[in-house]
Amino acid sequence: MTQKSKKIAGVMGWPISHSLSPRLHGYWIEKYNLAAEYHAWPVQPGELGATLQRLSAEYAAAGHVFRGTNLTIPLKEAAFDIVDIIDPSAARIGAVNTVVVETDGRLTGRNTDGIGFLDSLAEHIDLTDISGGTAVLLGAGGAARAVAVALTDLGMAKVIICNRSRARAAALAGHIGAGATAAAWDLREELLEEADLLVNCTSLGMTGQPELEIRLDPLKKSAIVTDIVYVPLETGLLQAARHRGCRTVDGLGMLLHQAKAGFEAWFGVKPEVDENLRRHVLDGLKG
Repeated sequence: MTQKSKKIAGVMGWPISHSLSPRLHGYWIEKYNLAAEYHAWPVQPGELGATLQRLSAEYAAAGHVFRGTNLTIPLKEAAFDIVDIIDPSAARIGAVNTVVVETDGRLTGRNTDGIGFLDSLAEHIDLTDISGGTAVLLGAGGAARAVAVALTDLGMAKVIICNRSRARAAALAGHIGAGATAAAWDLREELLEEADLLVNCTSLGMTGQPELEIRLDPLKKSAIVTDIVYVPLETGLLQAARHRGCRTVDGLGMLLHQAKAGFEAWFGVKPEVDENLRRHVLDGLKG
């Protein structure tokens, strides 16, 4: 690369203007004084392959190197037909959230959501405290897939997937395999009796969405409660769990930690998640 050459990465989705990823990665780029840029590109599913090729050619013509992209809704499944190499993490979860352009030009699809979830959780608890226990997951979408796989790999004895569509929960449990079971949505409160970990993997409770309706009375006070929603930072679920005396973990940590592996792959630096980064990203939420 020439002296003025930059490494380029970004995030793609439809829509994408709400993404905090440019603020997050931009902080690291400045912190580590890198010749790099991180952008947000609005891309519809049918345009993903062509957009990746176009950006590679355009940046190469300008003397820069296109290194890859994060993917968000609705591109995580479309990427399977686009990438040349599917990393085991993406194959296991069934979705791609990070594309890396290799030195030979091939595209590798990865998924960092699961490890991001566990790294966030590990900031607050000793993961061995819950390993071997029971997790109750609310939801069966892309985030739930990543979390369920991560918790199975952690060694949870049972991962109970509770979703408004029981058929979808059953499909996910079948994909996960041993230790995973499906449950009907109207049993969500009853399931709390055996939960060592409760994870909301739905959008319920997010600003602009309906509240998550669940009574925590059956939940033991030693249980951990976490929510992948981070707007608001303390959801109604987390507030109720805190009042009950349970330890809680908000959703912002997962966002921050899932970004680390992609940043390192694209820019060659392993970034740090610290309180300064957290405050910087939170300021973006307030804005």
